[in-house]
Amino acid sequence: MQVDELLKPFPIKEFHPFPRALLGPGSHEMIGPEALKLGFKKTLVMTSGLRGTDIVHKIVESMRYHGLEVVVYDQVESNPKDYNVMDSVAMYQENHCDSFVSIGGGSSHDACKGARISVAHDGRNVNEFEGFNKSENPKNPPHIAVSTTAGTGSETSWAYVITDTTTDPGNPHKYVAFDDNSVASLAVDDPVLYYDCPVDYTAQCGFDVLAHASEPYVSRLNFPPSLGNALHAIKLTAQNLRQAVWNGQDLPGREGMMYAQYIAAQAFNSGGLGIIHSISHAVSAFYDTHHGLNNAVALPRVWAFNMPVAYRRFADIAEAMGIDTHGMTDPQAADAALNAAIRLLRDVGIPERFVDVNADSYSKNRLGQGPTKFYEQAKEIKGDSGDVDRITNHVLGDACTPGNAKECTFDTVRPVVEHCMTGDLDDLLT
Repeated sequence: MQVDELLKPFPIKEFHPFPRALLGPGSHEMIGPEALKLGFKKTLVMTSGLRGTDIVHKIVESMRYHGLEVVVYDQVESNPKDYNVMDSVAMYQENHCDSFVSIGGGSSHDACKGARISVAHDGRNVNEFEGFNKSENPKNPPHIAVSTTAGTGSETSWAYVITDTTTDPGNPHKYVAFDDNSVASLAVDDPVLYYDCPVDYTAQCGFDVLAHASEPYVSRLNFPPSLGNALHAIKLTAQNLRQAVWNGQDLPGREGMMYAQYIAAQAFNSGGLGIIHSISHAVSAFYDTHHGLNNAVALPRVWAFNMPVAYRRFADIAEAMGIDTHGMTDPQAADAALNAAIRLLRDVGIPERFVDVNADSYSKNRLGQGPTKFYEQAKEIKGDSGDVDRITNHVLGDACTPGNAKECTFDTVRPVVEHCMTGDLDDLLT
């Protein structure tokens, strides 16, 4: 059953599974022994390569030291593509592997989750599993997901996001698959591995956390088991993100963001998301831009859009962000939360509009460098009327949209998308 069908007639809400997890400094050193406990013999490691660091090398050599055979697929791209998944499936099958380890951020984990589902279905194309619980075989290879960023939450969630490159070049498609069978066997979150994460990626991933936490807190799903985690993740992000960004070797800051991203994902895992994520998916479908960056640009606009139906919840968010709301009305406190989010965005140096994003906006920018003719032609974000219309239509078809706090139609969402493209954040400040 689809989420939008569940929202209206059904009072029953579903709590989705989490994997076992190891969290804290040094936990990545347990990967070899844990893999043996899970029965690994020959493992496919999926990663972007994390070039410029020795993280993949250290983990792979540690696994080999413990007697495991390891094959490495290090070509996962940002906003993982369907062919990344299928190329890794082919490598897995050709080498007769029996298990997976993903190392990196959400892209590596998502591609790996898609590959596991495909392997369990004799190599069927990953695009066939878009939607909710489309897989039919619950037995897929075991998977250890090792995070090197504080943002994704994919190591503990039932969701994975894939870009379908087989669609009309003028209408690219990025989709979410929600599948209980995709949940990792073991999550490993070690803040020491975050030390090498660049300043700009640290900031952008931090806003992925804030989106993961705030969307279930105001979601129309209104799932009580998610609310506490959501609010505490907001608090941890407000307390730790600036330090993690500007003093990346600071263990308390990195560890605080590690816990923030982990519990934020556990909040959205059953509590739902909204159009911050839908807009992010749409923009990266067209421009291959970083998911966290997209969330950061969209978040203040979507908060402003949703506040009129959730003032009390946004007032709670203000308190979690450290604002003294004593004597404020709920709308005043909600406005203060929005102001705090904009201040945080500016303090960590994230571009404020999509048209401000260019080849120099952040490290490893992929504008105009993507794998298809469409991406090669998308060298800059236009933000014109056609762009806004295309992205709005993609938002309305996204699986995250039904959970949004406020009802979404083309006419109501289009101004939000347009403001993300070219609007001034000062317009939202009070």
